[in-house]
Amino acid sequence: MSNEHAPAANFIKNIVEADLAAGKHAQRRWAGAPGTAADHAAAPLDPAKIRTRFPPEPNGYLHFGHAKSILLNFGLAEEFAGRCHMRFDDTNPEKEEQEYVDSILDAVKWLGCSWDKDGESNLYYASNYFDWMVQFAEYLISAGHAYVDSQSAEEMRANRGTLTQPGKDSPFRNRSVAENMDLFKRMQAGEFADGTHILRARIDMASRNINLRDPAIYRIRHATHHNTGDKWCVYPMYTFAHPIEDALECITHSLCTLEFEDQRPFYDWLLERLAEGGLLQRPLPQQIEFSRLNLTYVVLSKRKLIQLVEEKHVGGWDDPRMPTLVGARRRGYSPEGFKLFAERIGISKSDSLIDYVVFEDAQREVMNEADQRRVAVLDPLKLIIDNYPEGQFEDCHAPNHPLKPELGQRIMPFGRELWIEGEDFQEVPEKGFRRLFPGNKARLKYGYIVECTGCDKDENGKVVAVHCTYLPDTKSGTPGADSVKVKGNLHWVSVAHACAAEIRLYDRLFAVAAPGGRREGDAPELERDFLDDLNPNSVRVIAAQLEPSLKDVPPEQRFQFERHGYFVADRVDSRPGAPVFNRAVTLKDSWGKGS
Repeated sequence: MSNEHAPAANFIKNIVEADLAAGKHAQRRWAGAPGTAADHAAAPLDPAKIRTRFPPEPNGYLHFGHAKSILLNFGLAEEFAGRCHMRFDDTNPEKEEQEYVDSILDAVKWLGCSWDKDGESNLYYASNYFDWMVQFAEYLISAGHAYVDSQSAEEMRANRGTLTQPGKDSPFRNRSVAENMDLFKRMQAGEFADGTHILRARIDMASRNINLRDPAIYRIRHATHHNTGDKWCVYPMYTFAHPIEDALECITHSLCTLEFEDQRPFYDWLLERLAEGGLLQRPLPQQIEFSRLNLTYVVLSKRKLIQLVEEKHVGGWDDPRMPTLVGARRRGYSPEGFKLFAERIGISKSDSLIDYVVFEDAQREVMNEADQRRVAVLDPLKLIIDNYPEGQFEDCHAPNHPLKPELGQRIMPFGRELWIEGEDFQEVPEKGFRRLFPGNKARLKYGYIVECTGCDKDENGKVVAVHCTYLPDTKSGTPGADSVKVKGNLHWVSVAHACAAEIRLYDRLFAVAAPGGRREGDAPELERDFLDDLNPNSVRVIAAQLEPSLKDVPPEQRFQFERHGYFVADRVDSRPGAPVFNRAVTLKDSWGKGS
């Protein structure tokens, strides 16, 4: 995809614009915090034209797919003078941890998004709504819309039916309101063991949509919750909790991925029943589905990401090869690159597979514009300038950014001994080679033109040093710089001033576009393991020599290393005087071409 690719269409924006034009939400009231219809009734009109939300469950680290949702929800709120709520869908006490809460908040902030605006902070936890949820469940029981089922999980599964056969009514479906209310109160009191009873919505066991066949809405779980402790031993099901959370928070547009499309009829049914009972403010939230992010060379399944970490195929959730946002940050990817990527792929209803090159191109474009330039020699080979005085040094000047002269220049010390790239010398040059070989001249970028005179080798015949002479009147930036024409241009750093550093050259974690996917010629019965597709060359650690200005850079500062790509000072391991740099991306797409 070219960098001139226009932003893709966004059908959700069209819906929002139409709703605003029709005044759909103009009379909506906001009490300054989530609440029921009664809480909002006496409040002023909502100052936010729309309300969206990003509602992760705190049971893992966010990945690239979440970034798409974050930027969509917060971006819409920003564009349409609205608010985006940061809400933790923490209704499952068994999988959620504070570690994940903290990491999610950090990731959202890193992407440049905020839930605080105009004095209004919209950070919420679904578990703080449990009292309302129980109240709403009891209303459904009293209105005849819910009942306590005492079937086993196996019996419920057997009676649910199939896509072609209707389900069967539970033998407990016609319990009286009084009996259902009594059982549900006793469930809350902790009288029953896990799995003994479950509260179900009473809808239609013959519905063609299996999600409307009396879905479960409350279950017994004797477990300690990270936020509410041991206050509760009944917990709402996600499909019950989520629409209620949206309505309590006066969400106007509830955006989710396509796998929730079949759940929308229950979402709407539940909110309508509660609104009929005067419990929720109208207009009710509208659920809108969009396609999730699918990238080549990446797995975004939480189960697979956990497997990669637990089986130590990677160094942790923040391993720079992981498609997590903590991994992306450590690798050196930029929030602005994510935003440009999101703009380019757009929002649609149809699933598609996005080439990872599109993501890398967006990152490159942002980094090329933003990142200052520095010189690093990744495969150091000593260059000795035999006619340059020993012990003498002088300053050469290099621009911090060739497209931004206002950023000024930096000093690169020049002396008799320099480090150059090993690939820049060939004793017997191949056809078309333009850099250093005996008898050839080349320019030391920002310095002088030199002529190669030979090389030194060790006992194994390996070249360990290259010799040359320099032309004193050819220094860059002087009148004699163009007096001698050469075709080769070399990067270098002074041996006496260079900073030794560890460099981590990262590549794609998987060697194939569809990890674990079927390949041509596979037997029909073959099941591929995605771990078989791990790239054995996804990281290479080398010792490099850097220009001295890089010695004490702070963690997370990013640069373009001229000729090599975009690198960031590692946020975990880099130290003043002992920098560690990670390669975020090469200067151009090099996949399959050697990097």
